[in-house]
Formats: sequence, structure tokens, C-alpha cells
Amino acid sequence: MAFTATDVKTLREMTGVGMMDCKKALSATDGDMDKAVEWLREKGMAASVKKAGRVAAEGMAYAAVIDGVGVVVEVNAETDFVGKNEKFVDFVKGVAATVAKEAPASLDALMECTYAGSELTVTQQQQEMVLVIGENIKVRRFARYAEGVSVPYVHAGGKIGVLVNLETDLDAEKVQEAGKDIAMQIAALNPRFWDKAQVTQEILDEEKKVMLAQMENDPKMAGKPAQVREKIVMGKLNKFYAENCLLQQDFVKDGDMTVEKYLASAAKSLGGTIAFKDAVRFEKGEGIEKKQENFADEIASLVKG
Repeated sequence: MAFTATDVKTLREMTGVGMMDCKKALSATDGDMDKAVEWLREKGMAASVKKAGRVAAEGMAYAAVIDGVGVVVEVNAETDFVGKNEKFVDFVKGVAATVAKEAPASLDALMECTYAGSELTVTQQQQEMVLVIGENIKVRRFARYAEGVSVPYVHAGGKIGVLVNLETDLDAEKVQEAGKDIAMQIAALNPRFWDKAQVTQEILDEEKKVMLAQMENDPKMAGKPAQVREKIVMGKLNKFYAENCLLQQDFVKDGDMTVEKYLASAAKSLGGTIAFKDAVRFEKGEGIEKKQENFADEIASLVKG
């Protein structure tokens, strides 16, 4: 069956694949459009296997509230350029919508869910994106809040995604500003703990041990009595809370109050209550080891293939 340049253009519009690959697909399937689409899908699945070993540490973190459900996801790609690609961004938003709707219990469960607005699973849709974009793409993690009021914040076009979950007796719209202020503080300062109550005695003992050792090595402090050094350490531990615990941190927009006091002040001005319950902060690529790619080996494997 013959095919025309218009057929190649149509196939490209249907799949988002390059013109030359569309031409190859139509040649391999005698111009049958449906078979050409299938041929490209099959090649895409093979490509996803070949690309799976390549490090995907870019992409984007995304947070949103969808039908009242708070969701934050991280989806990785190989390059920052792809992280800004419209098709990739739409895929990330579709993953978030799937999480909101399906409430998967794990990442494996999410990958088997039906991708929002399609008949494909998330895994299959991910493979489709590999085919269209030509990079390794991987859904890495997600979090979901179905209760309370969630407030999302996305920093720097997807470098950081934060989802803050509040308990309040106020209308959700009224607490958006306060929630966003907290989310922005979390994005900027990345506190280790939300509240000092989360700091275990083991952590405090370790911090105390380090501080005492520092004093012993400081000529100005080493000669001071043990009880004096102990008192100084207790003061330093209070500073540890202020630096590492969100609610005890100075509020970035007003250093005269802590985050905890800011929430209380915001609630009072709105005529209700606002309590911080939880939050999730995803920074794209954090914890992923970025290795130098061996492109010579990759090219050699493609030539052999």
C-alpha cells in the first residue's frame, strides 16, 4: 500500500514522533496507519528498555489540589530541557490526576492504575512518552492528602514541589495565603522536622555530644566548669530547634515571630483556627546519583542492534 507525505504528517501529529521515524513506520507496514502506530509503540517499548539504564535526574516536581485532594509528584527525565517540554508537563499533571482519583497505596500500584483520561496504564503511558520524547522518563514518587485542606506550591517551574496540609474550621479559600506562606518557607529552608516534638532524645543526645566536644576543643571554653558548659549547650539546643524545626523557625516574612505564631496570628485575623498537620517537599533529582554517561558504549550497542 502506497503512502503520501500527508500520511507521514498525519502519523506524526497522532504520535508526536519525528518525520523520519514515521516514514520508516509506514514503509514497514505498507502504509497501514493503524499498524504504523502499533509499530512505533513497539519500538517505543524497546527504546524504553534501552534508555532505562540512563540516569533520569531532571524532570519536575509538581503539586496540586485536584477535586479537593492534595497531590505532589516527582517525575524524572534525563535533561532539564525535557522537563520544560509541554508534552512532558502534561504527562506529569496526568500522573497527579491519576494519584488524586485512584488513591494508589504504592508506586507499583500507581504504575498499574489507568492513566487519567486514557485506556492505558501509567506504565504504558510512560512508555509512550519515552517513544515521543526520546529520553528515559520515570515516575519516581508521590504523596496524597485526602483529608483537611491542602495548599500546593511549585517553585522555579518544577525544581521543588511542596504540599502543605492544614486542619482548619475556615473555608479552604481563606487559608490559601497562610498555607502558601508556609509552603514557600519549606521550599526555601527545607527544615529537618516540622515541630520540635518530632526531635527524638537520641538526636538531642547526639547534638549535645557534638557541642560538648566542640567546647572541649575551644581554648576559650575548655576551662569553664562543666555546669557552665551544660548551660551553654542547653541554649544552643534551643537554637537547634529554631534552625531545624519548621514551627519554631523565624517566619521568613516577619522575623519577629515564629512560623507557629504566624499561623496563630493568621487564624485569629480570619476568625477561626488553623493547625499545621503535615507537609511533603519534593526536590527534583534529590538523592539520585548523577553519573557520567558512556556515550561510546551506547552508540556501539545501537550499531550492533
